[in-house]
Amino acid sequence: MRIMIVTDAWRPQVNGVVRTLTETTRELSELGHTVEMITPLDFRTFPCPTYPDIRLSWRPYARVAATLKAFAPDAIHIATEGPLGLAARRWCMANQLRFTTAYHTRFPEYIHARVRLPLSASYAFMRWFHGPSAAVMAPTPSIKSALEGWGFNNVVVWSRGVNTDLFCPGERDRLDDSVPPRFVYIGRVAVEKNIEAFLQLDLPGSKWVVGDGPQMELLKRRYPNVWFAGVYPQAELARFYRAADVFVFPSLTDTFGLVLLEAMACGTPVAAFPVAGPLDVVADSGAGALNQDLRQACLDAMHIDRCHVRRHAERFSWAAATRQFEAHLCPNPPRMSAQLSAA
Repeated sequence: MRIMIVTDAWRPQVNGVVRTLTETTRELSELGHTVEMITPLDFRTFPCPTYPDIRLSWRPYARVAATLKAFAPDAIHIATEGPLGLAARRWCMANQLRFTTAYHTRFPEYIHARVRLPLSASYAFMRWFHGPSAAVMAPTPSIKSALEGWGFNNVVVWSRGVNTDLFCPGERDRLDDSVPPRFVYIGRVAVEKNIEAFLQLDLPGSKWVVGDGPQMELLKRRYPNVWFAGVYPQAELARFYRAADVFVFPSLTDTFGLVLLEAMACGTPVAAFPVAGPLDVVADSGAGALNQDLRQACLDAMHIDRCHVRRHAERFSWAAATRQFEAHLCPNPPRMSAQLSAA
């Protein structure tokens, strides 16, 4: 099958969406599919307001339409709700083609955290965007239920995986001269990640933040006793996960949290709030501690057996997740693809 994936999130961004699409396209290729992608790398871009590290494509419709027409895909998947996603959606609807979408990120909550726009307004846009989709792929059952509560009626579950060869137990670095136990956060340094809920905690040992984002300089000034390691490529993150005694995940708005799986694959127990994402990934597995009192969750997680944590992570694979994705795709009739390529 010829599959086109359209995404506004792509390299050099380092986030869960990029990681998910990278692993999924690799697995799809191994299954014998021909996969092409439309990403911001092919367009003029401008910085996203309030988050300049994210680049948005400028007036992309003509090139998106030409690329889709030339490739004549059997199945079209629109991964994001940005300019490229909007252009692909418009083209599909103009040509009466079916497509699928994904709900990777809780943008209504993120926008609300930044500019206080009412959630109802943002979710109205999201319902409009995803409404014509043959299937909206949500990462967990709890996110599926949440979307249905907002009026979505075409939601399916597409889970996530972890590379257990890259993220695995091994030598645990000391992380400079920081004092154990070491509590580590890895991810974007942005307001929607609720990092200060972690940094404010009275905990023994030391706290680490690995990543970058618009809140970095503010948090460095506000918490001078925290170790800020900066951003690292994915291949180098495993040493931070291994070195951590506890991986702290303070977010209240993530849809899944791939970093949870990566930490657990390295044998590191998780401390988090009992919200969507941790509830689906950790739940009652015993691989982490979930508590409305995040400090107590951190202290409880310190006593969890790392071998047990690793075994739980091994239940998640990208191969299984990609099979779900493949099953949710909605191919168009062959005659329609042929008509597009001949037009």
